[in-house]
Amino acid sequence: MAPNYPNNGTDPYSLPLQGLSIEELTQQLDVMGVPAYRARQIMEWVYQKRVTAWSEMMNLPLPLREKLAATFPLHFPELVTASGSKDTTQKFLLRFSDNEMVETVLIPASPALYGEESDRRTICVSTQVGCAYGCKFCASGLDGFKRNLRTDEIISQVLLVEKESGLPINNLVFMGMGEPLANFENLNRAITILNAPWGIGLGARKITVSTSGLAPRIREFAERPEQIRLAISLHGATDEVRTQIMPVNKRYPIAELMEACFYYTTRKKQLLTFEYILIAGINDQLEQATLLAAHAKRLRAKVNLIPYNKVEGLPWERPSQAAQQTFLRELRRHGVAATIRREKGHDIDAACGQLRRRVQVAGSQVAGRS
Repeated sequence: MAPNYPNNGTDPYSLPLQGLSIEELTQQLDVMGVPAYRARQIMEWVYQKRVTAWSEMMNLPLPLREKLAATFPLHFPELVTASGSKDTTQKFLLRFSDNEMVETVLIPASPALYGEESDRRTICVSTQVGCAYGCKFCASGLDGFKRNLRTDEIISQVLLVEKESGLPINNLVFMGMGEPLANFENLNRAITILNAPWGIGLGARKITVSTSGLAPRIREFAERPEQIRLAISLHGATDEVRTQIMPVNKRYPIAELMEACFYYTTRKKQLLTFEYILIAGINDQLEQATLLAAHAKRLRAKVNLIPYNKVEGLPWERPSQAAQQTFLRELRRHGVAATIRREKGHDIDAACGQLRRRVQVAGSQVAGRS
């Protein structure tokens, strides 16, 4: 059964090709009287040869191409702007057919998420327009939640960034705009296409999902058979501190979140990662480091410390280098594998939501003057 996609300004009877599995495409072609082998040909054109239009699929007869193009459009977002950082990070602002925008970031070389790899090219993908969870350090949710991204809109970010950058992606993190587990169906469909040999063919261990802590969804996600990596945006070792930073903690407090994480570890061989943004005077105290170490040791989780990246309109600051190192030493003293991620793209507003918000504000100001 093919997915029921929202219209978003496109033909409601057409199914975006990048949102279909090969089984779904085969079923749809069968209804149209098209041989099943055509499905594999089509997927090869899209995901191996990376074509962006039906007209490029030269081993399909022209009348068939025209028929399929009307039924299964190849949708790609508009590239609004692309900016490059001194450290080679590239940020892309993309606009969909309903004029909503998201950000996608390409981080060549080492993202320092799972160690240093000189050949790693990581794409940071968005799953929603805006965000409903209101994490206090994040620009994505400052203008509220707009909508979920469709599966094809998630996949098209990868295909477009590869085309624009000329770099094949070999690592992917769902760590862009939005809460991935709140767009659960489309996330799961996208991961299937990313991982499938007929799709993008990215290994499961090269895919990371980052969540603010939706405990029930973590349990559901654990049932996927692939060894997908999971990163938890923790940012506080006690309910008092975490709730101050992340309102979602009121619904899923740390004890419930840790139990869901423990369940995940019983289903997966991959180690969990705790993402922990260090904010001066808020969560960088030694007591927080000690309690964080206890959580990490129980789950055999790694800790990725991230010095706070200043967001315009938010009051917080990053701790000093000395405070960062003190926090790191305390984690390591307790036997926890921990690193400090030196964030990239600081000079191009690489924190998710910053570029989108700046462009939207600029557009509003121009409209107001006209």
